Amino acid sequence: MIVFRQLFDPDTSTYTYLLADALTREGVIIDPVKERHARDLDLIRELGITLRYSIETHVHADHITGSGAIREATGAQVVTGAATRLECSDVLICDGEQLAFGNEVLTAIATPGHTDGCTSFRWRDRLFTGDTLLINACGRTDFQQGDPERLYDSIQKLFAHPDETLVFPGHDYEGRHVSSVGQEKTINPRLAGKGKQEFVDIMNALDLPYPRRIDTALPANQACGHAA
Repeated sequence: MIVFRQLFDPDTSTYTYLLADALTREGVIIDPVKERHARDLDLIRELGITLRYSIETHVHADHITGSGAIREATGAQVVTGAATRLECSDVLICDGEQLAFGNEVLTAIATPGHTDGCTSFRWRDRLFTGDTLLINACGRTDFQQGDPERLYDSIQKLFAHPDETLVFPGHDYEGRHVSSVGQEKTINPRLAGKGKQEFVDIMNALDLPYPRRIDTALPANQACGHAA
């Protein structure tokens, strides 16, 4: 048996994920939001979870992470991708490395392109893709070390998983909760049937507005949520 919860912050359309081994009650949280700190802690206590890790898929530009506050409250170690080089992290995880919690294992997949440090995670039949792969979209590449060619290559690593593999993104703005590798390969308008150059051209032409919280979120997240 397992424990799995998908939580949502409506202010930033951010998904947070809580996973645990139902037998040992050891668990991890992925992409907590600072403003939802009390909700997350209440759920962790309600479920009797001993939190081992608070995991960041990347250095976010649209919200402030709750990882620092989660660490203070629970003793969980903060995990970020090695390429983030964040001094506040307890674990800088590399491609292919694993995190154990109880009898469960989470495997890191380095997926740069949206940012240098983007890392997706595989657990059982599902992928937690952060902003690398979204439902019918993908992370933008026009700021914060963005590189559409690297992002395309990273998404191909995710697409190498079986089609039935579930995709749980870091955000969704349309009320969708989950996708699959097969669905994104087939109908994602930025990726389905697209070669690398066509994808690069699409990403370079997006002309998106500047993230409204980036000036406060980035410095805060470079300190695991404590600089705001």
